[in-house]
Amino acid sequence: MKNILVITASIFGQDGQSSQLVKRTLEQLRASHGDLDILQRDLSAEPVPHLDADRFGAFLTNADDRNSQQQRVVDYSDSLIEEVKQADIIVIGVPMYNFGIPSVLKAYFDHIARAGISFRYTENGPVGLLEDRPVYILAARGGIYAGTPNDSQTPFLRSFLGFLGLKDLHFVYAEGLNMGDDRKADALQQARRNIETLTA
Repeated sequence: MKNILVITASIFGQDGQSSQLVKRTLEQLRASHGDLDILQRDLSAEPVPHLDADRFGAFLTNADDRNSQQQRVVDYSDSLIEEVKQADIIVIGVPMYNFGIPSVLKAYFDHIARAGISFRYTENGPVGLLEDRPVYILAARGGIYAGTPNDSQTPFLRSFLGFLGLKDLHFVYAEGLNMGDDRKADALQQARRNIETLTA
């Protein structure tokens, strides 16, 4: 049975277009792999705290020197990283808000990027410590951005996830969702076809 980590970040919860594409992806993965053990993190419903000086300080403090609050912060971060490590496949729903990823997703990323835990620095540069596995990224956008300078999401996600060692990335875009009903319907239909191709 495949372990699937699902991360959604739409302000509309499971009704958001990116979340709906995630749902479709899970249906296709189930058709390909049979029963799935799914762990879902809805970052809109249960947001990860944004990184601040106290939380970052906890990450930097030696284990023997941490107070109880710092240890809780580290334990929480460790649990998020462990979820990634236990997943055979990761599925991420990524709506675009003001040209970027949702802030709740960035907060989550800030808690799984830990020096010595999920990456390390070497004399030849940083090295990701997470074992590579398939990551399906379902990107829903109101306009047309893929392949243009205004697509800040794709290069960021490639850079960040690659930094941790996750390089087997598969993007599906549903774009132009706010550019009329016909365009929206066509974009969602094409995205569903792309999901079927990727997960077959």
